[in-house]
Amino acid sequence: MSDIEIAQSVALRPIVEIGSQLGIRPEELIHYGRDKAKVSLQLLDRLATVPKGRYVLVTAMNPTPLGEGKTTTAIGLAMGLSRLGHRTALTLRQPSLGPVFGAKGGGTGGGRAQVAPMEDINLHLTGDAHAVAASHNLLSAFLDNHLFHGNILSIDPQRITWPRTLSISDRALRKIMLGEEPDRRPGQFIITEASEVMAVLALAKDQRDLRERLGRILVGVTRAGTPVTAEELRCVGSMAVLLKDALMPNLVQTLEGTPAFVHTGPFGNIAHGNCSILSDAIALRCADFVITEAGFGSDLGAEKFFNIKCRTSELAPRAAVVVATLRALKLHGGGGIAKAGVALPSSLTGPNREALSKGMANLEQHVSNVRTHGVPVVVAVNAFKDDPQNELDWVREQSLKMGAADAAVSTHWVDGGKGAEQLAAAVVKTSERQAHFNHLYELSWPIRKKIETIATRMYGAAGVTFEPDAERQIETAEALGYGGLPVCMAKTPLSLSHDPGLKGRPTGFMVPIRELRILAGAGFVTAVCSGIQLMPGLPKKPAGERIDLDPKSGKIVGLS
Repeated sequence: MSDIEIAQSVALRPIVEIGSQLGIRPEELIHYGRDKAKVSLQLLDRLATVPKGRYVLVTAMNPTPLGEGKTTTAIGLAMGLSRLGHRTALTLRQPSLGPVFGAKGGGTGGGRAQVAPMEDINLHLTGDAHAVAASHNLLSAFLDNHLFHGNILSIDPQRITWPRTLSISDRALRKIMLGEEPDRRPGQFIITEASEVMAVLALAKDQRDLRERLGRILVGVTRAGTPVTAEELRCVGSMAVLLKDALMPNLVQTLEGTPAFVHTGPFGNIAHGNCSILSDAIALRCADFVITEAGFGSDLGAEKFFNIKCRTSELAPRAAVVVATLRALKLHGGGGIAKAGVALPSSLTGPNREALSKGMANLEQHVSNVRTHGVPVVVAVNAFKDDPQNELDWVREQSLKMGAADAAVSTHWVDGGKGAEQLAAAVVKTSERQAHFNHLYELSWPIRKKIETIATRMYGAAGVTFEPDAERQIETAEALGYGGLPVCMAKTPLSLSHDPGLKGRPTGFMVPIRELRILAGAGFVTAVCSGIQLMPGLPKKPAGERIDLDPKSGKIVGLS
């Protein structure tokens, strides 16, 4: 059966029953049909004195283009913990329409490890992404309207940094021209998940914080070189109104009825790559264990989780799971090439101890990355059909030798929560240890030093080079008072380096920084590596070609 067929075969429980598992009262749910709801933020006031549960991050090694099952592992782990009798909640990001209709497909897990309703979560859910796009583009419209009606703030049209946004991948919109002479200027669209408004929504602690963060958004500078914020354009109140309901987390469930919050969707490679602080805050007051997932590998989503999200939320993880697969290890050991939409070669799917052994260096770096932050690691060896058992066992043994507190083979894709019980037991045991969580860098450091620290310690780079535009933008950021913000790196997820072709654990490379963006409302600066696009393009054969409505049943087909 396909993922969507499995999901459609499961009878979901009423969302009020899912909420009751976490002690959420019926009146604290705003229903969107029978099986999904938003959770009122007033719940946090009621549970303010309740002790927090254990916070566990799921991250991974560098994946193949097919993905290594990080989402399925997070889902399977949550279900496994529930099976062991622990009150558990899962917090995930909402999938993006760009990948859903593009190369990757959906992002709700797979096999027996899925969150549901799968179709709704992958598509519109409760409309949060559309609210983000509307709020973002409202600011764009107010900005251009201000220019049209006399530009009282004396904004320099050529130094406007605020883009427009769209939820669908469309490479034709990466560079556009805006306005009329004499103020005609270049512009761009970025995908909604890279929008600063999405980051603001994910990092806001309450309605007031949301409003204040929106007001701090930097749209450009005046001809005199002073910053211009969204607050000065007098549309922040309207932006906040558009996001009023979107700020409330969405409650859904796994195929086994484990509660799951799916809220916000910043990409892990170009944005900060983590679900909302509010979903975590609610889950931690309602559950004994909260499993959250960070986008892509530890070099991206986990690093940003530790140094951006945890700084803002003031929450600290008790343990982290690093997901590995035999095929990814063999890829990083030179065992073959993986391409989306193309069957994997036998050198990656069959026995290949030489490539497997060489590829362990990549996993070792990711284990080290997490431990550098003082967080104990459990390696989850995500088993695929026909994976050699002796190789799975060998990876588990080697993981312990490289410093993991524990390691377990997991078969959640086929077996659901039952297949993740050993992993769940390892996480319970590891989370009982005393973690000594710390950040990688001090906020007071210069921007260049923070970027260089991330590149050398998380990626293993020899250093960093800055293109002239990036040099000027860093100087501007520090001159305007934004030098004390954390750094969000935008780079490829397919390598520890900036170059997707550099596999394994490369050394001696320099990370080239093309651009620095100031996201003052979100509260970080984004360092963009060369070759990174903030608006993806569709592949030659998009996943959307397979998606349709069955004319007889009215069901969605082909979504994966």
